[in-house]
Amino acid sequence: MKLDSDTARQPSLSAAGLKVAIVSARFNDRLVQMMREGAEAAWVHHGGDMAQLGCYEVPGAYELPLAAKALAGRYAAVIALGCVIRGDTAHFDFVAGECARGLMQAGLETGVPIIFGVLTVENEAQALERADPSRMNKGGEAMEAAIEMAMLLEQVRG
Repeated sequence: MKLDSDTARQPSLSAAGLKVAIVSARFNDRLVQMMREGAEAAWVHHGGDMAQLGCYEVPGAYELPLAAKALAGRYAAVIALGCVIRGDTAHFDFVAGECARGLMQAGLETGVPIIFGVLTVENEAQALERADPSRMNKGGEAMEAAIEMAMLLEQVRG
């Protein structure tokens, strides 16, 4: 599993005692599954208990914000995983933009970290490079961001 190599700047992460959710889009499932595997491996790597990791699915990236907002009350952080690949129409712009906006809004409204783990790429080759846990491992990066934010908010809120 490839994780962030910039350990000089990265805080010590511990998922022990945390409860985190992953909500995944089924559209482009092969790529999203790779990201989910990377996220799950990072969870275990940082001491997370698989029984405390909730995994949910929605049809596509557009549906991620509503699900993430609904899950936010039950978890210390929510990771939204999806993959939107540009096509020949403006559909990409609407789906990717509204997904990003909705996830940010859900996080701000709930006060729970909602991590944007949605690939927005030009083609499948770019998606594969980013999704593959042995390459860029964006799923693992999303999990690390979730753990870090959950730890920070726990510290700030006491």
